Amino acid sequence: MSTVTTAVRLATIATRVRDRAVATPNVIALREKDLGLWQQVSWSQYWFTAEQVGHALLALGIEPGDRIAIHSENRREWLYTDVGAVAVRAVTVGLYPTNPVSEVAYLLRHSGTRVLIAEDQEQVDKALAVADELPDLERIVYLEPRGIRHRYDDPRLLAWPDFLALGDEHRDTHPGAVAERMEAAGPDDVATLVYTSGTTGPPKGVMLTVANVDYAIQELVERGGFTSPPPSSKDSVLSYLPLCHVAERVFSCWFGAGAGVTVHFAESIETVAGNLHEVQPSILFGVPRIWEKIAAGVQIRISSASWLKRHIGGYWLRRADWIGDTLAANGGKHTTASRLVHAIGYLICYRALMDRAGLRKVRYAASGAAPIAPEVLRFFMGLGLPMHEVYGMTENSAVATANRPGRVKVGTVGEVHDGVELRIDESTGEILTRHPGTFAGYWHDPDATARMIDPDGWLHTGDVGEWVDGTHLRITDRMKDLIITAGGKNIAPSEIENALKASPYIKEAVVIGDRRKYLSALVGIEPDTVGHWAQLHRLPYSTYRDLSSKPEVIALVQGVVDEVNERFATVEQIKTFRMLPKLLEHEDGELTATQKVKRSAVTDAFADLVESMYSGGVR
Repeated sequence: MSTVTTAVRLATIATRVRDRAVATPNVIALREKDLGLWQQVSWSQYWFTAEQVGHALLALGIEPGDRIAIHSENRREWLYTDVGAVAVRAVTVGLYPTNPVSEVAYLLRHSGTRVLIAEDQEQVDKALAVADELPDLERIVYLEPRGIRHRYDDPRLLAWPDFLALGDEHRDTHPGAVAERMEAAGPDDVATLVYTSGTTGPPKGVMLTVANVDYAIQELVERGGFTSPPPSSKDSVLSYLPLCHVAERVFSCWFGAGAGVTVHFAESIETVAGNLHEVQPSILFGVPRIWEKIAAGVQIRISSASWLKRHIGGYWLRRADWIGDTLAANGGKHTTASRLVHAIGYLICYRALMDRAGLRKVRYAASGAAPIAPEVLRFFMGLGLPMHEVYGMTENSAVATANRPGRVKVGTVGEVHDGVELRIDESTGEILTRHPGTFAGYWHDPDATARMIDPDGWLHTGDVGEWVDGTHLRITDRMKDLIITAGGKNIAPSEIENALKASPYIKEAVVIGDRRKYLSALVGIEPDTVGHWAQLHRLPYSTYRDLSSKPEVIALVQGVVDEVNERFATVEQIKTFRMLPKLLEHEDGELTATQKVKRSAVTDAFADLVESMYSGGVR
């Protein structure tokens, strides 16, 4: 008696995009604005160009495992390159558009990149400035020709149309070459290197394999690990966070390939508000800073309205506070009373606010990548936005926990995904995860890999957490960020910082106090909202430094600090603070590319302010 074994075909993002191109060739996959008009790309066009890229890479001699870097804002060519590289078993390496020259040199050299896709002259200049330090770099393909085509004479430079022409020529002579590479793919192939943000040292290259990505797509997309029902081709997203970050890769690339979600590319991070209004996405992911910014914008719009609209808006925002509190107390579900109040408020106020903010059609909204203040979540829930805090990290393919519709516990990151093992270390409180999405290791760093993954396969996240009601996970802080005061008290600064940043007037807050007698803080104002407040109070100013140093603004911030202090125990209260004289910048080394504060860099840069809070006692 003979047996027949049926091989299970390996799914990659390339095979998924190809299969969608076959099944739904004319359905829209991508939309991008060009000269003020949204241009549409069908699934067949998406795959055709991605396959062109694959053939072009083969024409350049790219072998399995070679690294292809992308240094660009979010745009069609980013995904074409990502999918095309995976199709020929190459490894994509994303660079943040804001990476300074020194970081570009490190990332390209450390990864051993052979081909770089650079967006424009700015990014080309960064690579050329350090080209002598990059022995592996053979080609720089530029997307925007302005300032490049007739200015530089470097044999490594290649325009995007010429790059695609190479692909056409290779496809004509070797029509099945890309398909052959795709069929040879294995689950252990490294699909992408995602570099960490480098808050505690040089960035580390996280190796995510084909199997890791496939598991994440199955869990988060096909099985609806986030949304309910799962995402589909009827859904749309706005892509605006850097695509080299794993969270944006999930919602832009993996949601698209796995569920056929239509991806719209924002023109820039500065135009997100306008693009949201135009697109009105159904699924929206944001880091806390984005949600704080949107909330501040809503409050500015109301305060800038006419007397009548201002009073009507203020009244219904107060009702929204009650609705948000009610929803938070009921897992995100309405009571009869809250549903009725919201229905009336929606007709009078909330619909217009949500429409202006681009949130009216959102059926699922998520916040992740950093802790968010519960007040911000309740604010949006009160307006009618279904908010969910989620948790994951690059090293576990963004698969860990999520608040599920109808089972939301504000202040937690939700329940463990099906199939995920998660435990909290009894001695340290550290969160540990184990599942098929655990990364293959750090690129060229076995020692760091061994510290991250123990012999039993548990991933040490570095986050400290606790269970709430035995079902939902609450993250208290990063282990490395915990403050131990001179009195021996352990304090998690992020909860205090998030409470401060929940104010529309505060953009950054860095709590200080390790081995100190009391807590203090460096505070950065939100220039838009504080600037608007200054105009309303006829307070003239010229620069950010001038505005933040005004006695009236310091008093405004003091009021926020006093209000927040009331929620915490005496030892956890901010005894004094100093105003940051400038906006924190990635280019200055004060923020990561994902807008996380580098604590040590900030405290070093403003050491004089820090010491002034302790040398003379409490102000």
